Amino acid sequence: MSNPRDDGWSRREFLGTAAAAGTGLLLGFGSEAIAAEPPLETTRLRLVQRPSICVAPEYVAEDFLRAEGFTDVQYLKKQGPKEIEPALASGEADISLHFAAPNIIRIEAGDPIVILAGGHIGCFELFGTDRVRAIRDLKGKTVAILELGSSQHVFLASMAAYVGLDPRKDINWVTQLPADSMRLLAQGKIDAFLGFPPQPQELRAKKIGHVVVNSMMDRPWSHYFCCMVTANKDFVRKFPVATKRALRAILKATDVCAREPERVARFLVDKGYAANYDYALQTMKEMEMAYGVWREYEPEDTLRFYALRLQEAGMIKSSPKKIIAQGTDWRFLRELKKEMKG
Repeated sequence: MSNPRDDGWSRREFLGTAAAAGTGLLLGFGSEAIAAEPPLETTRLRLVQRPSICVAPEYVAEDFLRAEGFTDVQYLKKQGPKEIEPALASGEADISLHFAAPNIIRIEAGDPIVILAGGHIGCFELFGTDRVRAIRDLKGKTVAILELGSSQHVFLASMAAYVGLDPRKDINWVTQLPADSMRLLAQGKIDAFLGFPPQPQELRAKKIGHVVVNSMMDRPWSHYFCCMVTANKDFVRKFPVATKRALRAILKATDVCAREPERVARFLVDKGYAANYDYALQTMKEMEMAYGVWREYEPEDTLRFYALRLQEAGMIKSSPKKIIAQGTDWRFLRELKKEMKG
């Protein structure tokens, strides 16, 4: 568990940032909404820490979570989905931002997870060599991913299916660590690589490959959430007050990320969540708009879109309707949208 007093935001900076964000209930210290709520059923909350810094709201939320009454806030270090998803499903972790498409696969598989809200729209970017100018050009090409079933694999398979490719037959998948994938892309030994922040920022800075798809800018990907707030289903059932307060803290932090990119970037580096300030700052500036849409975009639209793409890719059989019925709970989001009007 990290100590929010060690570095990063001081209490004065934290209060100032929240006040400057301009949302009526952004901070919520002593707010009527919190005062009127029942006490927390648990004061412990466990979130997931992973390499991608697009989930910055989780980390910025730590002081917000303490203001909501959580006294034991833990960040569990994980890497790929084979660690993140089991942590949420088993109850090792309680709540986390996690990628939409892999969530859908795990919901169909029966994992006890539930999606509570959208977090931000796309942060991933597809980079290619001169041999890849469009998604259709991936046919017959070699594409590096962390592992089969990883977020990279699932999103790329969805994109390929959307343009009529069969990701099971038309793409040569190779598994590599991201650092190795970027090196191989620079050497022309692979044809494409899909990166999550800060990988795209590093690739652009080093002029490795070129951007084929930017999911924040390019349709249809820019119209749907990338990361969504996901929780363990038993945690939500047992601790509805804690669930609402945890979600409120994460959404407040999302607003801060949209309004204070410089301070958030420094916070990420000072707390050890990011290694390079320039890449972190570029990520936060590029994602200002991405963080600002959680009130406007409908999370169900994201699940419908990706469920259909995953059907096309042969990764699931369930209908979007079944996925939404089985793996979502919007009651907290509906309440918070009324409370936290921008």
